[in-house]
Amino acid sequence: MSANQPLAPYRRVTIKIGSALLVDKAGQLRADWLAGLAEDIAALKAENREIVIVSSGAIALGRSLLGLSATTLTLEQSQAAASAGQIALSQAWAAALGRHGIVTGQILITPNITEERRYFLNARTTIRTLLGLGAIPIINENDSVATAEIRYGDNDRLSARVATMIEADLLVLLSDIDGLYTAPPAKDPDAVHIPLVEAITPAIEAMAGGAASHLSRGGMTTKVEAGKIATLAGTAMIIAKGTEPHPLATLTAGGKHTLFHAATGRAQSRKRWIMGTLAVAGSVQIDGGAVRALKQGRSLLPVGVTRIAGNFQRGDTIAIIAPDGREIARGLSGLDSADARRVMGRQSDTITALLGADSRSELVHRDNLVLLGAKEEVEP
Repeated sequence: MSANQPLAPYRRVTIKIGSALLVDKAGQLRADWLAGLAEDIAALKAENREIVIVSSGAIALGRSLLGLSATTLTLEQSQAAASAGQIALSQAWAAALGRHGIVTGQILITPNITEERRYFLNARTTIRTLLGLGAIPIINENDSVATAEIRYGDNDRLSARVATMIEADLLVLLSDIDGLYTAPPAKDPDAVHIPLVEAITPAIEAMAGGAASHLSRGGMTTKVEAGKIATLAGTAMIIAKGTEPHPLATLTAGGKHTLFHAATGRAQSRKRWIMGTLAVAGSVQIDGGAVRALKQGRSLLPVGVTRIAGNFQRGDTIAIIAPDGREIARGLSGLDSADARRVMGRQSDTITALLGADSRSELVHRDNLVLLGAKEEVEP
């Protein structure tokens, strides 16, 4: 791939736009900027690409429409602002892309939609159907009903979950900064831009800073977290500056950015969902023999488990930890944590006597387990 044509290899692209790009400090839509972006999107779509937009801005627009504070809102005020602002945001996107003959569809998401398999499949089907009909889905978190306990809290991670949901080739995060630096450039004049990240390591995570705008709930930290979700599931990610006119055209022409390489091949759909789970319900630490078994494609058996943390139910996502403390896999538990503790370290032939004839012998079946960084084949 040429560095001068960063979008060339990618056919299905998810693009995330933050509030500070769409809405000015007075709470007004940046209509000229959106018109330029819509022109860029239309150009990409004309190249037979499929485009999905994850757009912030509902609360920022709604607080202005309702005459609310520009900086501090109660939860109830945020929900009201989101309700009013989402209509304005949807209308703005429909008008901007409609000028290019593009139909838009609105989808509002809360975490349970991407974290619960049934809702995940329904949302994915809707998005894929819209794409198949030539429309562009416009997706946002449903802030009008989400509470602090049940929300993403930032659209960076939401966009990563959407990208992995639809098996996007690329996630583009348009931001007020042109990529990842060795340190926050606003604080460190010697910070160096990083054009390519092969893998997200602890050193890369340490380079992330905090949120830079009162309109934004994100920051470089959440962008790197989004990168982990996307790249582990086989989706590349780009962070690029979006503040100037025609940001995607600038990027297409080779504008400055940071590319995060996808860490794996395209995983099976179910396993992509497991890999992208935002929160795990617990963890199990395993011994060296169990590590070798997992790498050979086997299930995780209780005999190889040395420690269990957290309280989880059967079907919950759990992290699988190697003896050195690294998370090496993630999977859906076949037992609840209480039963898992009862059979931890036990041979399979003793589990029936402990838990009953209808119990499972695997803690995590291989069909419900993903090795982080391991390549998977595309399912038909």
